[in-house]
Amino acid sequence: MRARTNVALLVGGTLVGLVVLAAVVSFFWTPHDPTLVDAAGKLREPGDGYLLGADKFGRDTFSQLMVGARTTLYVGIVAVGIAALIGTPLGVIAGMTPRGGLSELIMRANDLVFAFPALLLAVMLGAVYGPGTLTAMIAIGVATVPAFARVARAATLQVMVTDYILAARAAGRRRPAIAVRHVLPNISSVLIVQASVSFAIAILAEAALSFLGFGTRPPIPSWGRMLQESQELLFSTPRLALWPGIAIAVAVLGFNLLGDGLRDHLDPKLRRIRAEG
Repeated sequence: MRARTNVALLVGGTLVGLVVLAAVVSFFWTPHDPTLVDAAGKLREPGDGYLLGADKFGRDTFSQLMVGARTTLYVGIVAVGIAALIGTPLGVIAGMTPRGGLSELIMRANDLVFAFPALLLAVMLGAVYGPGTLTAMIAIGVATVPAFARVARAATLQVMVTDYILAARAAGRRRPAIAVRHVLPNISSVLIVQASVSFAIAILAEAALSFLGFGTRPPIPSWGRMLQESQELLFSTPRLALWPGIAIAVAVLGFNLLGDGLRDHLDPKLRRIRAEG
């Protein structure tokens, strides 16, 4: 168990670290201007300063991948942040009042939001407010709220039957104080894991939205739009779709492995099993 966990954390952390490194470096340096259109250099093969070649507009593919990592992480951070800030308090409230009408109302509203996938919500928002990065972030964030609410509620229900919560209630502590001082610290581990998994989902959703034209707009590079722009050249120049596809796969795999490793590392039951083994 320990070996598997260490491998998951190591591989996942390494892959995520590579994506983050590319995004951070892109703020200060890229081999070429990722938005510069060079008609004379369109479909340039790798070499001569173009590590991965150029696309149909003559833009450097490697530079676009670097800046695309920045866009992907930006959308993921904001979207997951929206989901966590909304879903976690709702889940905690529902978990602390399991028999009340408020809990039932929250969970039924949660089910209603869960029925709308991020792509459908983005299409609806795009039709009203126009497509763009902000639309993608809001759509992905709102669509991910139910996952955080369910996880937070389930974890809160487990915490609420512990002795220290019963002692706090017997001492006359109010529910907000119990939630802040006792519940949130004890469910933070599952929320961290959920955030990692949701980040991977957000990366896929952002790429899909950009591919469909409801995500990041030109000239800002996006992995999903790189795939969309390369589809007409899929058979003649497959490398244009290969590199953004690999980038998306690496990022999603990295966050999934990171979440899996964090789950095994932070779960007290699994830690006890490893100690006994």
